[in-house]
Amino acid sequence: MNNQTSRVTNIDGMETYEFQLDGFESLPATATRGTPVLSPEFTCFGHQWRLRVFPGGAENSEDGTVDVFLHHRSDNRINIEFGFSVKGEAGVTAARHFTFDFRGIHLCLQGILNTCGTEVGFGRPEVVNSLVEGALIIEVRMRLIKPTTSSPSPSFIPKNPFLELMLNKFMDEKSADVVFKVGGEQVNASPAIFHAHRLILEDCAPVLAHLSGSGDDLSPIPITDVKPDVFHHMLYYAYGGKVADEDLKANAMEILNAADKYEVVNLKLEAEAIFVASTIITIDNVMELLLYAHDKNCALLKETVIDFIVENGDDVLDNVSLKDVPGGLFADLLTAVTRGKRKAALKGSGDYFRTMRVSDLRKQLHKKGLDIDGSREAMIAILKENS
Repeated sequence: MNNQTSRVTNIDGMETYEFQLDGFESLPATATRGTPVLSPEFTCFGHQWRLRVFPGGAENSEDGTVDVFLHHRSDNRINIEFGFSVKGEAGVTAARHFTFDFRGIHLCLQGILNTCGTEVGFGRPEVVNSLVEGALIIEVRMRLIKPTTSSPSPSFIPKNPFLELMLNKFMDEKSADVVFKVGGEQVNASPAIFHAHRLILEDCAPVLAHLSGSGDDLSPIPITDVKPDVFHHMLYYAYGGKVADEDLKANAMEILNAADKYEVVNLKLEAEAIFVASTIITIDNVMELLLYAHDKNCALLKETVIDFIVENGDDVLDNVSLKDVPGGLFADLLTAVTRGKRKAALKGSGDYFRTMRVSDLRKQLHKKGLDIDGSREAMIAILKENS
């Protein structure tokens, strides 16, 4: 019984090993019990396996049986569904199926074909009748079983509480050391009282911190040039809060003015961006917007207005008086006109900053931790100094 052949195939996720044992019919029915015939070692699902066929039955089996063992010979664990089949000329004549979790090397499961006393028994005569030209053909089919255990729920990790703690201090009268009295200049309008903390204002609204002084006097500090609702937005932002987009859009210019005066820089830039996005520039308002941008040092708004002037040069010259334009604006105007022409030529030189858009200049400054609120000239000068 030295002639053996084997092969492994993979079809639709199922791997099949076929082992052919020639000359099986010549073996006597009383072949030595417990003496196996070993298949070549084979690979399925990346693991090593071997069949052990006992023509005369395993040690503990009854007479007249043919026993087959599947041995797992790899170290790693694998959980598979598998089955043995004896194949005859007319197809499969005997089959048994199992599910087993192979946990380590040389662990095995006995799949006994034709075991007496079972509900489905296949004796040696049935096996002999299935031989193909005297050869016993045993097929093993394997299918990998994926783990079905549910993944654990993600761990609850609370956020850093600093922002929430800061916001909880907003308008906290008990811990406040600064009081502002805002508004009240309008007819029949009562001033609003705002409680704040000097330590927070020093970094987030430095002009308000300067107004509050350094003593323990809690006398209300009057603020008469800002509406209470706008001051509320500005102070809330200084404590880490966010002003809703609809509030920014509805009060963009007033918030911009207040943030500019009291040096809440990021809020000013946010309000400026909203104002630019929501404002339609026309021939009628172009000069007003240009002068406003220059006065409030709004570089983004100024750039947008100048782009409009460049794109509509003939109409502007025919309908707008430029006699009141500050001299410094002509440099910005020339930059807009020549930006496309000079960009390639200046790339790599220090003057390349002059062709950059305001948003790009601010990004560069922010990356370097530098002041981002200023005119084009101021931002370019800072970048050159720190390049």
